[in-house]
Amino acid sequence: MVKKLVKAGKEFRFIDKKAGSVKDDILSGLTVALALVPEAVAFAFVAGVSPVVGLYGAFMMGLVTSIFGGRPGMIPGATGAMAVVMVHLAKEGNILGAHADQAGLQYLFATLLLTGVIQMAAGFFRLGKFIRMVPHSVMMGFVNGLAIVIFLSQLKMFRTEGDWMMGTELWTMIGLVALTMAIMYFLPKLNNKIPAALVGILVVSLLVIFGGIESSTVKSFILDNGGDGIKAGLPNFNVPMIPLNLETLKFILPYAMILAAIGLIESLMTLNLIDELTETRGSGNRECVAQGAANMVNGFFGGMGGCAMIGQSIINIKSGGRGRLSGIVAAIALLIFILFGSAYIEMVPIAALTGVMFMVVIGTFAWSTFQIYNKIPRNDLIIIVLVTVLTVLFDLAIAALAGVIVAALVFAWENALRIRARKYIDEHGIKRYEIYGPLFFGSTTLFNTKFDIANDPDEVIIDFAESRIMDQSAIEAINKLAERYMKEGKHVHLKRLSPD
Repeated sequence: MVKKLVKAGKEFRFIDKKAGSVKDDILSGLTVALALVPEAVAFAFVAGVSPVVGLYGAFMMGLVTSIFGGRPGMIPGATGAMAVVMVHLAKEGNILGAHADQAGLQYLFATLLLTGVIQMAAGFFRLGKFIRMVPHSVMMGFVNGLAIVIFLSQLKMFRTEGDWMMGTELWTMIGLVALTMAIMYFLPKLNNKIPAALVGILVVSLLVIFGGIESSTVKSFILDNGGDGIKAGLPNFNVPMIPLNLETLKFILPYAMILAAIGLIESLMTLNLIDELTETRGSGNRECVAQGAANMVNGFFGGMGGCAMIGQSIINIKSGGRGRLSGIVAAIALLIFILFGSAYIEMVPIAALTGVMFMVVIGTFAWSTFQIYNKIPRNDLIIIVLVTVLTVLFDLAIAALAGVIVAALVFAWENALRIRARKYIDEHGIKRYEIYGPLFFGSTTLFNTKFDIANDPDEVIIDFAESRIMDQSAIEAINKLAERYMKEGKHVHLKRLSPD
């Protein structure tokens, strides 16, 4: 499927399905690395940890999953959905280990180790295949909600020191954002071999630096949020300094299970989306194992962990990144920024990165929703809206689970009404019931109404040739029906039941 924005009868192509190249992978990897910096920093602040911890997390997640993961071209990193859980974990960890320095951070690293074990187990037991259970309506709600979340997150970039920009500062920000978006829109029309996002960032950065334009930069963003820069050394190996006892396990296990579930759901749904955009097939189980290994590495080397990032993945795919090299380059470039290039990266205007993310929003949102809303079943439309709203209000994991549950209940209700019975008395005076449709917990009540036990003759045949017995509720319904006939002194014969 090619992602398109349909407007006034014209189609604008956002995702090019061409095969990737080494050059495309390298350039798109550099673009993604630039976009990862403010995201990793922002989510680190959300989680209540140092920006360097967030950057380490993005680097290690990217490197491990790009090499061993199941979806080339998909970009992982520190994410907001997991950061929201981590902030509570770190706070409670600080209380639990009040006697120790940075106890909350140590409990976070320990939790990431357990999270990794759970995620790897999910991969080894091949649970990644359950992403097939996600209906298309849930996927549409997911991308729409995620586009809105990304858009709302970028609005924070229009604040300085907690206050909204005003006057010249605001118009400068808007102008630079618009310039970045214009470059990303028009450049592919002139030359589609150059990553438009990278060019947009470089052009706007040079304009701000050499033009003497006052504008918020990556450095000012970090300082406004209480940080002191992104320069640091290589991550060091450390075993989390926490008590190894049952109390610790009881504390970190619930958080580990939540983080594992959020990470896998977000990653597998992103994998599914990238599969559709590129018309290729990734391995969900392999991605589960790689993500688990990456979170374990984070736990030992002081990163905040994470999962797949839809925004950065779209940037990568849109910039031509298709292979594992794009993710590897992004991770290594991020490390180089931390070690040697922090002074230059901190000079990049926030407006340039915001413009890139706004283009991601346009490319992510399923604009076709407005075309098909009156052409699809009402239930699917409700699910799309529900998942979109829940993604914005809560997070992807809650939205996806709610969407799947609602879709399953709707499916069960509709199939419960499809049980039918053709009734007639044959030439031998035997009453025959020919059952059509699935017999399961939802249809047993309607199934029982099809029989007239009191007025049926002494011999009854129930034929299940066009029906299927789906579960234990169906078996019990048949047993009880047979018992009712027997109490009336009548003989009932069951024919052509499902072999299982």
